[in-house]
Amino acid sequence: MPELTIAFVDLTGSTSVFETLGNDRATKAVTKLTQWIGARGQANGGTVVKMLGDGVLMAFADNRAAVDSMVQIQQEHGKRVQQWPAHLKLLMQIGLARGPVVWVDGDCFGDAVNLASRLSDLAGPEQIFASDTVIQKLEPRSLVRSRNLGAMRIKGKVDPCEVFRIEWQADMQSEFLTVPADLHALAPKDDSDFAGIELAWLDATRAFGSSELPLRIGRVPEASFVVSDPRVSRMHATIGLRSGNYVLEDVSSYGTWVRFGGSDSVVQLRRQDCVLHSDGEISLGAPFSDFSAPTVSYKLMDGSMALARNAAASAR
Repeated sequence: MPELTIAFVDLTGSTSVFETLGNDRATKAVTKLTQWIGARGQANGGTVVKMLGDGVLMAFADNRAAVDSMVQIQQEHGKRVQQWPAHLKLLMQIGLARGPVVWVDGDCFGDAVNLASRLSDLAGPEQIFASDTVIQKLEPRSLVRSRNLGAMRIKGKVDPCEVFRIEWQADMQSEFLTVPADLHALAPKDDSDFAGIELAWLDATRAFGSSELPLRIGRVPEASFVVSDPRVSRMHATIGLRSGNYVLEDVSSYGTWVRFGGSDSVVQLRRQDCVLHSDGEISLGAPFSDFSAPTVSYKLMDGSMALARNAAASAR
């Protein structure tokens, strides 16, 4: 079986375009754009496997060519849509994965195909999400910029997958990478090595020790940490320890967004989970772009922080 890099490009915003232009004109606009995406991929050595309505599935033998092609597509399209009315903008969310692929009657199948599709679903508009196998295949001195979003639980996968966001914007702060470590870099520890996690929302702050995990965040009094906002589900998310890592899992109706400290990287979760690998913020039921979204900040506590919290609690 050949090892290929699979790219899944999905258009966002098509619903508004169809409502504004009507079926005929909108279909022509979407078709023209997907054909342009396919042509750009082919120009970089890719093969268009199939068109999927408002999506394009492509395969590349050359991993670097696949990454460069997706970056080029986002950059060129980003310039074109700057002058488009907001309700007519068709943006792209892209997933990349590499692995063995089986060809059957012009179609391709394999774990990389499924993973690329899932990563495209996870990515937001104008984002490129890539698996660790794609990033690891890049040269150590590659100028491709990416940010590690941590390990995420992907539907259909038994083990978590380390996910990266490829930065294609010219004004994005550089974060050049050598070949990254694999998931073994998230070294498992005994649960007793963890002090806990601190959550804060408005004037409410609470620290949870490792023995109190998993904890539940939700709107009802039965939740471990209560966030009383109508956009928050009764039981919205859980935080627990898994293989020595803090893991946030969305169990809500409207989704959860995670932003890690010191980075603008945002992970959107819909009945999925991700590793909390640094301090950061959790937006419940609405994205961070909504200034009114109920946002919980979190801090991963080491032993000294836990002792300080316990001492303060004893003094009260």
